[in-house]
Amino acid sequence: MKRVLTGDTPTGKLHLGHYVGTLENRIKLQNEYEMFILFADTHALTTLSSTPKMIAEYTKEVLLDNLSVGLDPKSVTFFVESAIPEIYELAAIFSMYVSHNRALRNPTIKDEIKSKGLGDQYSLGFINYPIFQAADILCVKGQVVPVGRDQEAHLEQTREIARELNKLTNSDIFPEPQALAGRVGKLIGTDGNPKMGKSLNNTIYLSDSKDEVEKRVMNMYTDPKRIHPSDPGTVEGNPVFIYLDTFAAEKDKRQIEEYKNKYKKGEVGDVEVKKFLTGILNEFLEPIRQRRAEYEKKPDLLQSILDKGNVRVREDAARTLNELKQKMGLDL
Repeated sequence: MKRVLTGDTPTGKLHLGHYVGTLENRIKLQNEYEMFILFADTHALTTLSSTPKMIAEYTKEVLLDNLSVGLDPKSVTFFVESAIPEIYELAAIFSMYVSHNRALRNPTIKDEIKSKGLGDQYSLGFINYPIFQAADILCVKGQVVPVGRDQEAHLEQTREIARELNKLTNSDIFPEPQALAGRVGKLIGTDGNPKMGKSLNNTIYLSDSKDEVEKRVMNMYTDPKRIHPSDPGTVEGNPVFIYLDTFAAEKDKRQIEEYKNKYKKGEVGDVEVKKFLTGILNEFLEPIRQRRAEYEKKPDLLQSILDKGNVRVREDAARTLNELKQKMGLDL
């Protein structure tokens, strides 16, 4: 079986954007591939450096999110980055084959610097993020990586590192992992912002209660030009209709088309459509909530899942590191 490696940076609970961006693919692939899911807790220090104690809590929350959407710990290996020291040694070696200019040319890194207003006040670890990610993937020789579109640039850098070291050692130690994009490349925020994120308060979390979902949906951005329910409205780019198209079951498709037609003609109000969306999302999220509630009763099981995964991955990573060092002549 081919190996899949993907993961999450535990900086908070996962939301609907994560589901369509990567979680959905994980569910589909878990029985077809040997799957590894990483919780990149060291990476989380790029945004939580002043509150590192929160990262362990978020790691458990993100594990719960993964399990609650239907990932089976009997089929999937979950592990924590900081529990695998071999990853950092691999990253140190990889960094010797990536120029500083190349690291700064990574378009995702450039976008993050701009969007977060970092100027030149970013850490060395922030710039090295893609190199650590390469070590995360290649330590278990991941071949397929389900990622959001904003991560594809990081994956290209991983392929570059794999090619460079394979050429250096005249071998095929590392695969060149391929990206698997989600059904929706990037889900629009509830406020109409192209980027969804907890810092923007424009998300709907997988763990939100029915009331929380209703509150977030009723506050959703729609068509700012539409003052009255009788005004013709725009469907394209409207978050309410984007979410309906993304999360509705097949049985609801006809009703959605009716709402679109009425909305364009000014024959239905935002409130009615939002109430319909609230029902759609709560129906989608209910089985996720139920699974989460069951796992929350079993904290020892959650820790056991991580412990077993950490042991297995450390063995794999040690073999990969030793193989690389041997072929490089660094095994004195």
